[in-house]
Amino acid sequence: MANGRFVAYYRVSTQQQGKSGLGLEAQKAAVSAYLNGGAWERVGEFEEVETGKGSDALAKRPQLKAALDACKKTGATLIIAKLDRLARNVHFVSGLIETGVEFVAADMPQANKTMIQMHSVMAEWERDQISKRTRDALAAAKARGVALGTAGPANLRPNIEQRQQAAQDFADRLALTLKGYKMAGLSQRGIVAELNRAGIKTTKGGEWSLTQAQRVLSRINLN
Repeated sequence: MANGRFVAYYRVSTQQQGKSGLGLEAQKAAVSAYLNGGAWERVGEFEEVETGKGSDALAKRPQLKAALDACKKTGATLIIAKLDRLARNVHFVSGLIETGVEFVAADMPQANKTMIQMHSVMAEWERDQISKRTRDALAAAKARGVALGTAGPANLRPNIEQRQQAAQDFADRLALTLKGYKMAGLSQRGIVAELNRAGIKTTKGGEWSLTQAQRVLSRINLN
C-alpha cells in the first residue's frame, strides 16, 4: 500500500507514440493501480516524449529533470510505471540513483537500488544482444547475395521465384496421378476427395481443398 508523496513520470520514446497516446495511458493506469489505497499524495505529474539513448540521456529529458527537482523540493518519491521507462543504460541508472531521489517502479515495487542496477545491467545486455543479432542477420543476408537497402520487390523476387518453381515441381510429380483421375471421369471435387482418401498431402503437408487442387491442375493444364 502506497504512502507519502509521489511525483509521477511518464515517458514514451517516439513522437508518434506521444501524439497517439499509445503507451502513456497504460503507464498512467499502472501508476494509478500502484497508488490505489493508502495515505498518499501526488504532488506532480510529468510527461515526456524522446529517444533517451546514450549515457547523457538525462540531458535529453527536461521533464525528467523537472520531476527530479520537484521530488527534491517536496521530499517526494519519483514513481514510474516500468523500470525500462527510465533507461536501459547502466551508467544512466547509476547516475539517477546518485541524485539521492527515491524512486519506485510500479512493476517492481519491492526492488531496492541494488536490484534496480542489476535489472539495468541485464536490460542493457539484452539490448546489445538484439543489436548484435540484427547485425549478424544482415551480414548473413548480404553474404547470400541479398541486396540490402533495395526496394522490396527486388529483394522478394528470388524467394517468389523459388516458391513458384517448387510449386511447379510438385505439380509435375503429381501429373500422372491427376491425369489418371481425369481419365477416370472424376470431377475436381472428386479429385480432392480421392487425393485425401489416398493420403496424398499438399506441399505444406495438409489436407487438400478444392482451391489447392485447382491450382495444381492449372499448372499442368488439366483444369
